[in-house]
Amino acid sequence: MLDIKYIKENREKVKEAVQNKKINFDVDYLLDLDLKRRELLQVVEQKNAMKNQANQRIKEAETQEQRDALISQMKELDRNSDNEEEEYKKIKEEFEELMLLVPNVPDESVPVGNSDEDNKEIKTWGEIPMFDFPVKDHIQLAKDLDLIDFERGAKVAGFRGYYLKREAFQLSMAVIQYATDILMKNGFIPMHAPSLVNEKIMKGTGYLPQAKDEVYQTTDGMYLAGTSEVSVMGYHSDEILKEEDLPIKYMGFSPCFRTEIGSYGKDTQGIYRVHEFMKIEQVVLCINDKEESVRLHEEITRNAEEILQGLNIPYHVVVNCTGDLGLGQVKKYDIECWRPSLEKYGETHSSSYFFDFQTRRLNIRYKDKNGDIKFAHSLNNTGIASPRILIPLLENNQRGDGSIAIPEVLHKYLNFKEIKR
Repeated sequence: MLDIKYIKENREKVKEAVQNKKINFDVDYLLDLDLKRRELLQVVEQKNAMKNQANQRIKEAETQEQRDALISQMKELDRNSDNEEEEYKKIKEEFEELMLLVPNVPDESVPVGNSDEDNKEIKTWGEIPMFDFPVKDHIQLAKDLDLIDFERGAKVAGFRGYYLKREAFQLSMAVIQYATDILMKNGFIPMHAPSLVNEKIMKGTGYLPQAKDEVYQTTDGMYLAGTSEVSVMGYHSDEILKEEDLPIKYMGFSPCFRTEIGSYGKDTQGIYRVHEFMKIEQVVLCINDKEESVRLHEEITRNAEEILQGLNIPYHVVVNCTGDLGLGQVKKYDIECWRPSLEKYGETHSSSYFFDFQTRRLNIRYKDKNGDIKFAHSLNNTGIASPRILIPLLENNQRGDGSIAIPEVLHKYLNFKEIKR
C-alpha cells in the first residue's frame, strides 16, 4: 500500500504506474474520494465536539426549562450527525478498499512492456547441452522410469494432479535439503511456515483482493497460501523491530497451493504448472532505504543462482517489464532454466523487492537510531520449488540409454547417483 500523501504529491507518477502495469484504476477518483473523506471527517468531528459541549451545558443547566431546550437541540444535532456519520463510514470504507488496489511505482530501471514477452535478458549461465540422441521431455522420462504418475494423480486430485514416486520423490526432497543448506550457510533463518493463513495476512502481502481467484479459500474463511512469503511476512505483523536487528533473513518452507485459473490453456501437461507443490522462499526485512533494498535484491538473486549453478542447470536471468510486475513489486528478476525438450527457458525462480508496500499493510515497523518509527522494506525470492525444478534436472541430465545422471552436489542426500531401470 502506498501512503496517500505520496499519491497526492506524485499523482502523475502513480498514473504512469497504473498505465505501465496494465491495471484498471482511477487515481483521480481515489484522490477526489479522499478529499470528500477528509471534509466529512472534519464535519463529523466538529459535530461531535458540539455534542460534547451540549452535554456539558445540559449538566450545568439551572432550570428544567433550560435543560429541555438543550435536550431538544441535542436531538436535532444527533439526527443530522447520524446521516453525516453514515455517509462518512461508506466513503471511508470505499477509500480503504481502493487504497489496496493502488499499484506500487516501478523502479526507473524497469523496462516498459506489456507482458513477459517484453522482459529483457541480462545474464546467461551454463552451457546448453547438446544431445546426439532424440531428446525426451520430462513427461516421457518420468513415464519410462516410473517416476511420476500423472494418470492416477488426475484420478485422485483432478486436473494437474500427480504422484511423485521412487527416485523422483527422493530427488525432490534432496533438492529441498540442498537449497536449505545453502541458504542457511548464507545467513537465513529456516522455518516451516503455515500454509493456512487468514485474510488479514493475504491482504497484507498484496494477494487480496486483486488475486482472489488465484487462491483457494476454506469454508471457515481462511486461505491456502501460494507461497510461504505470505505467512513469513505475517510473522512480524503489527510489530516494532530494532534497527540493529535488520536485515532479518528468513527461509520459509511450506506446501503451496494455486488455482492457476489465470493460466487457462498454459502448460497443461506435466509438472510445470500444478495446483500443489513444495517451495522454499527467501524473505527479507530491511531498513527503509532504497540502496539497501537494491543491494539485498541482488544478494537474494545470487543465492538462487548459487543453487542452480551447483546443480549445473543452464539458466538466464531476465528483468521483468512493467506489464509483468505484480501490484506491489518495484522491480523483479525471473530466473529461467533451460528446457531441452522445448529448446527454450522456463521460469523457476522470481526475485522481487517492494519497499514498504507490504510492510505498510502489515504494520511492520522498526525504531531507527534516532528513535523514529519507520516502516521496514521487504523482499522475497524463490529458493527452490518442487516439482518444477525436476523438469530441468531430468531433461538436462538425460542419457542416450534412457537413464538420468544425478548432479554431484545431490549425491550426499541420496543413495543413488543415477536413475535407470
